[in-house]
Amino acid sequence: MNHTMRKRRYTSLRSSLLILGFLAYLGGAESTRAEDLFPSPSATITSPVLPPSAGSSPANSNSTNSNSASSQDRYHSTSNLSWSLIPAGLPRSGQVGNNFLNFSENLSGNFSENLSGDMAQVPPLAPPLTPIEPSSPNNDSTPLSPNPEPSPTPSPSPSPTPSPTSSPASPSPEELLNANTPSTKIELSVTGDGRVVADGRSLLTFTGRIVNREGNLVTEPTEQIVTLTTSAGRFIGTDADLDMLGFQVMAQDGVFTVQLQAGIEAQRVRIRAAAIVQENFDPTLNSSANNPTSNSPINPSNNPLNNPNLALNNRLINREIETFTQVEFITNLRPSIATGVVDIQVGARGLNYWGSRRDFLRPDLINDNRYEIRGGAQVFATGSIGEWLFLGAVNTRRNLNERCDGTTRLYQDQQFCEQQYPVYGDSSRVDYLTPSRDSIFLRFERTSPTPGAETDYLMWGDYSTRELARSSQLFTSITRQLHGFKGNFSFGDLQVTALYSYNIQGFQRDAIVPDGTSGFYFLSRRLVIGGSENVFVETEEQNRPGTVVERRQLNRGQDYEIDYDRGTLIFRRPILALDFDPFGNTLVRRIVVTYQHESLNAGDTNLYAGRLQYNFLQGLDQTQQAFVGTTYLRENMGMQLFELFGGDFRIPLGNGQIIGEFARSRNNTIALGDLFGNAYRLEADTTITPGLAARAYYRSVTENFANNATTSFSPGQTRYGGNFSARLGSTTTLTAGIDYEANYGIAPPVRTQIFDLFNPVPETPPGARIDNTLTTFRAGIQQYFGSTQVGIDLVNRNRSDRTNLLGNGNSTQIVSRANVPITENLSFRAQNELNLGDSDRLYPNRSTLGLDWRVMQGVNVRLAHQFLDARIFGGDSLTSLDTIAESRLGENTAITSRYSVYSGVNGVIGQGAIGLNHAWVVSPGLRINATYEYIFNNLFANTGAGTQFAQPYATGQTSSSLGNFGGQSYSVGVEYNPNPEFQASARVERRTSSAGNNTVITAAAAGKVSEALTALVRYQQAGSSNQLLRIGDTASFRLGLAWRDPHDDRFNALLSYQYRSNPNTIPDDLLNGSGAGSRDHLLSIEGIYAPDWQWEFYGRYALRHSTSFLANNISTDSTVLLGQIRATYRYDYRADLAVEARWIGQPSVNFGELGLALEAGYYLSPDLRTYVGYSFGSVSDNDFSGFRSRGGIYFGVTLKVNELWDGFGRQTPQPRTTVAETPPETLDTTTVPVNESGTPISSR
Repeated sequence: MNHTMRKRRYTSLRSSLLILGFLAYLGGAESTRAEDLFPSPSATITSPVLPPSAGSSPANSNSTNSNSASSQDRYHSTSNLSWSLIPAGLPRSGQVGNNFLNFSENLSGNFSENLSGDMAQVPPLAPPLTPIEPSSPNNDSTPLSPNPEPSPTPSPSPSPTPSPTSSPASPSPEELLNANTPSTKIELSVTGDGRVVADGRSLLTFTGRIVNREGNLVTEPTEQIVTLTTSAGRFIGTDADLDMLGFQVMAQDGVFTVQLQAGIEAQRVRIRAAAIVQENFDPTLNSSANNPTSNSPINPSNNPLNNPNLALNNRLINREIETFTQVEFITNLRPSIATGVVDIQVGARGLNYWGSRRDFLRPDLINDNRYEIRGGAQVFATGSIGEWLFLGAVNTRRNLNERCDGTTRLYQDQQFCEQQYPVYGDSSRVDYLTPSRDSIFLRFERTSPTPGAETDYLMWGDYSTRELARSSQLFTSITRQLHGFKGNFSFGDLQVTALYSYNIQGFQRDAIVPDGTSGFYFLSRRLVIGGSENVFVETEEQNRPGTVVERRQLNRGQDYEIDYDRGTLIFRRPILALDFDPFGNTLVRRIVVTYQHESLNAGDTNLYAGRLQYNFLQGLDQTQQAFVGTTYLRENMGMQLFELFGGDFRIPLGNGQIIGEFARSRNNTIALGDLFGNAYRLEADTTITPGLAARAYYRSVTENFANNATTSFSPGQTRYGGNFSARLGSTTTLTAGIDYEANYGIAPPVRTQIFDLFNPVPETPPGARIDNTLTTFRAGIQQYFGSTQVGIDLVNRNRSDRTNLLGNGNSTQIVSRANVPITENLSFRAQNELNLGDSDRLYPNRSTLGLDWRVMQGVNVRLAHQFLDARIFGGDSLTSLDTIAESRLGENTAITSRYSVYSGVNGVIGQGAIGLNHAWVVSPGLRINATYEYIFNNLFANTGAGTQFAQPYATGQTSSSLGNFGGQSYSVGVEYNPNPEFQASARVERRTSSAGNNTVITAAAAGKVSEALTALVRYQQAGSSNQLLRIGDTASFRLGLAWRDPHDDRFNALLSYQYRSNPNTIPDDLLNGSGAGSRDHLLSIEGIYAPDWQWEFYGRYALRHSTSFLANNISTDSTVLLGQIRATYRYDYRADLAVEARWIGQPSVNFGELGLALEAGYYLSPDLRTYVGYSFGSVSDNDFSGFRSRGGIYFGVTLKVNELWDGFGRQTPQPRTTVAETPPETLDTTTVPVNESGTPISSR
């Protein structure tokens, strides 16, 4: 046996050496150059990369990733050095910002993802350098989008990606070190000082140029598409190519211009411009003895195990060039405006027909013959008070966020299913400025007088906690959506943030394994507080849980829909479980959701938090910001108490940085008692000398530390190490690194009982003890022989396990690889991983051979075959055929897809992956997208963090216990958008496995049937995607028709039909054994007819028919009817008369309710109306109170709020001026025609 194993290792080693020797021979004696072993820390290499020339850094020869230093070409004065990101070659934080387009723009949305399909990698050693947090639409580091809409739920935390400022200047040191200098560059500049008021109307004009190295305009080709994206605001004008993501303009002879319309929120804004240009590659470019940058390495990532990119080399290349610039939207000190209604009414109790229906004809009120004074005020006001802007709203009758169904959410918004039908056709947009769960919203804000500081403000309403989630924070980071008081103020360089929230009820954190479909994914709790959720997709290495390598936040409406009553999520695109690369790592994805939920025993709950931050350096360029801060949070949850305290700092270090953090938590719960825990983090990276770069990191979390509002981590884990990269000569790069990981404490318990699965708790009880360590050392060298690239690494892994969960072992592995360009579009790849002696059970012997063929720009086909355990002529093997396509949207957005077909034997794990939105443009307006994933075996293993087992969701910080079921999932989708007046999409998803099947069908279309008729239709069907939850399908069908003749708007009508099947099925039905099902049909027709200015008629009819199934042969039917009619007559401009009748009935139970109101009104002035009326109602209810009726007179006065006091509430119209002529203090640029007296002239 030992002789056989030694022979296999010898054969594999000999094969590896022969391959390397043969490839070196093929390389010939061409002009040589070096390629760094480490790609840029923020580089995601997914397209062909050329060997570096002297004077440039090879890591950034991949221009497809804008986070790399290549994103800022050598002509920029600042650089986007994202050392705060993740191990090189892995997916990046914030790569998907606005992941999906709004339904009004694209019915099915766009969910993009980077799978790093071309990387040649081995498992990473180190954790991310800084917390991987979502990007915020309210932050200057937001991922860019073409025309981003305000997120219904503002993302609370900033992206760790620094935000450079683009300007033509001498190269920075980091660019000299890392830039693979292109011969063509793109420039973008803004007219004026780059500051404009955030009024939603003001425009900024940008001018761009495409120039060569000498600064001359590139006029060939004469027309060049340039893609622009922005983190806030929207571009104005015609998109030159609607089939491309982003906003496209045409550069004529190398010159282009574009206008950006300001948003309504004061913030810093980042703009990106990019273009694809064709260049001739010259390997000797800039190579000279006097050029010290020719041998400079790139900065290494904190992952010393990443292999270099073995991608396609070309002589004539298509390169993406890009540039960035920043502007600022400042506080809009606009003239004051006030609007609203104040109503005071006297009438009989229980007869308020125009109020809430639940109070009309209430049995306990109509028997009281007394009269009452009832009234209410609904007022909105905004305006400048000195240097401050005031914004406020109040509604004494209801909460500001209250919806038509009587529920109240955090934030005012509309989900996809709640979009109003496009009746008016004027392309108007609604912005919700005053979100509040109660009846009042207040905000005072100003642009801080401290240069570079954030906006000063005090507010009461709904808010996010982005100030408590800085790029230097991980363990003290807080990502929540809350309601209450919040303030942020800068006293010079000292920034103070304080917040208070009350009635927060229960708080839960769930982690769910995706199954390759879009849903439904059930949360562990029902009755979720609307708007309180934060949804993330996290990615980590399969064999080493506890270190998240990518975290993306998704937005409600754009990315997913949520049913708050059922606690279900369904995404716009399928989410695959794994990311497999035959030349690299296997990563797993997790859906992480934090949210508030209704709690019966919540008691008196509240939350206090604050942060002090002293800024040594601050400004638009976040790479040079230096600060130290401290954070405190106390959350009282009735019988539970949570406290979090800590400090953090960030210091720029040359072109790198030093980040440190300390956190201490107290978690007092009923089940676990009063627990205290600590967390530590210290990380640094820098370029020591030209040609030598290094980084080091230390991270430790004690077993009782808790924080459910931040990135996932494994309590009881310590990890530290370091690595460096050095350039030796013009063609050789040397790298080395060491990593130590210790897991100790208590693992999550294995919960398999049905009661445990359906009885979620915020913190799970303790499981088995773990005690293991893993030390990994890696050293490697990479060499270029002409255009042929070869490399070899020595990897040693020493594992010690004192609980015998993983066993002990010391293994040494040699990893050799090569990449040989055969033709301009064809490249050969080889990689061999050979264990010398005993092998690690998680890292077996592997040999991989592959061919990369570039079919067209941005599309590669890869054929690879992998042998496991070095059994070249038998045993386990895996074959993959991948189609890899890539498109770019922004500097943090790469849309990458991979379709894979795998064949294997002996149960080898293998799967294909595809980006969540790979759209193949078949013809203008027609796109096809597809996904496929196949996992051969169940993936439930013992890891350093404990045992993985099947479960529908993991609560708290126990996601390390999640595993994957084997099976296959696939989807095929079609999107059709021939013109702005019609959009359609359809998608079918299918998941099959031993744990259950799921089919998701989605089809939708919207557009104009004729000039006057608009239609919308949508069908959706899906089951449960959670593990162990075999819940029946939920289906819905919607049809909407809207009639409005643009030439004659006297008559308008709406028709709505909806079918729902099992809309209330939840996991509790499985626990209770009820298994109830239901079907609903809803029909609504309404219309309005105004033959002239005096008469107006309105009518509505609605029907709801429901069938409930209690068993196979027991069912009940119920029908509810609604009829409403109203007529209004205006005698003249002062007097009016209205009559309305309403009937609601349920024939099956002999229930009927009739309401009638007659009202006459007279305007004493345009803003003051008096009225008198009579209301009558009756209820026939045989099952409860029988028959009751009553009528009575009411009278009152209504005041239209137009000007509260002199100078407030009415703004003087001003003619529009250009931005260049308007100083920042000038606020209103709207053109309003007026007569000689200054009175506005009506457009009618």
